[in-house]
Amino acid sequence: MTHVPLILIVEDDDEIRELVCDYLSANGFDARGVRDGAAMSTFLARQAADLIVLDIMLPGGEDGLSICRRIRASSNTPIIMLTARGDDIDRIIGIELGADDYLAKPFNPRELTARINAVLRRTHGQNDVKDTAHTSYCGHLIIHHERREVRTEAGELLILSSGEYDLLTIFLSRPQRVLDRDVLMDLLNGRVFNAAFDRSIDVQVSRLRRKIEPDPANPVLIKTIRNVGYVLSEKVRSA
Repeated sequence: MTHVPLILIVEDDDEIRELVCDYLSANGFDARGVRDGAAMSTFLARQAADLIVLDIMLPGGEDGLSICRRIRASSNTPIIMLTARGDDIDRIIGIELGADDYLAKPFNPRELTARINAVLRRTHGQNDVKDTAHTSYCGHLIIHHERREVRTEAGELLILSSGEYDLLTIFLSRPQRVLDRDVLMDLLNGRVFNAAFDRSIDVQVSRLRRKIEPDPANPVLIKTIRNVGYVLSEKVRSA
């Protein structure tokens, strides 16, 4: 039986929540809606979601950023955040906290559907690394692609969000090649950005470095190329 992805919409506006759920349900998803973080927690205690669409502005004492932080403390469930148009600070903070993508309000439900499909494809292992052995070695890292698992040579499991893992696979598939910020954002999110105005890729690289570099303040794997972008300095081996 084909798995129907369960998408949980956390949105306090009843009309928007219902419209989004109806649209996603009509386009092949099992879409459910809740209005706040407490209702989300109750739902997830009963049933796991394949992806969470999370509004930043929520009623009560817990906003979307706090909820994102709480989810990431215990789960790698993909998160797409909904932000008010122009709220660059909230958007960047959301990425810093581990959100996989973001969409500004007002939005077209068709675009949200495309974003959900893109994130789910990445999460389910359809990444850029074409490795028949399903295992790559880079520096002190061992990457098991089927399990989307990253370990050190010493056996330590590194907990990466789906977005962080996807960013790592982009570098792994292009070792020792300088990638500018626009290219990275396009490869990661399927959209073209102007890096002069959108520096959220720097935040995502910083998050990844904190997970995989022995000393994130002095990175040896992913190096910065001043005024250009980044490069994976090590070679990648397969087995």
